[in-house]
Amino acid sequence: MATVSVPACTNALLLDIEGTTTPITFVKDILFPYIREHLEDYLSTHWEEDECKQDVHLLKKQVEEDIKQNRACPVHTLDQTVHTDEEKAIREVVDNVLWQMAADRKTTALKQLQGHMWRAAYAAGRIKGEVYQDVVPSIKRWRRQGLKVYIYSSGSVEAQKLLFGYSVEGDVLDLFDGHFDTNIGAKVEGKSYERIAERIGCQPEEITFLTDVTREAKPAEDAGVNVVVVVRPGNMELTDEERAHYNLITSFSQLEVMGSA
Repeated sequence: MATVSVPACTNALLLDIEGTTTPITFVKDILFPYIREHLEDYLSTHWEEDECKQDVHLLKKQVEEDIKQNRACPVHTLDQTVHTDEEKAIREVVDNVLWQMAADRKTTALKQLQGHMWRAAYAAGRIKGEVYQDVVPSIKRWRRQGLKVYIYSSGSVEAQKLLFGYSVEGDVLDLFDGHFDTNIGAKVEGKSYERIAERIGCQPEEITFLTDVTREAKPAEDAGVNVVVVVRPGNMELTDEERAHYNLITSFSQLEVMGSA
């Protein structure tokens, strides 16, 4: 695949994680199974701690919202009061979290709890964040060219920082100028990209977004952001129409900024 040039007006790169900086298999085969296997133990161990109580409270609020919106969800609601049997309450949280994960939901409540569990796993050395070999050298090159580099992922900002802070390349957090998650808005909504542009002090057309998902690429494009679609092993197959429409790269090393040294 040939080199792709992004507009000379680009002064910020916005990077997706899964399928873009990091293999999809890392999330699907390492991170998510870790949650499923250790969730009940984690809750039992941390149940009385403030952080865990806050996580459960957010999950409860999400259940209330789901019921209000008539979304399917486990029939019981989450409760964490002095009157609740702890074991039963933990089981209800487990059921809800596993249901959300099975439905591939991206709720902030779910992502926050997952982030806290992964933090403990990274710190204990049970997990190391995977990044493609072309990622770190390319980001270093872009930064030398004067570009800002940001992450935008459905995973919480905390989960993002853990992945790059405890990566197979070591702590590479200093490569990034900032992180965004679903608190700024969903990745399939154009308004999210407008908010990011405003937050980092750019016009949308000064940002280039790298993602493997065309459902994210289209709203970014609609918001005026330049888009490059990353084609990695295991990523979703693109249609002929998508291949014709988007600039494609298979490695970050193929991305050049016009007019940069």
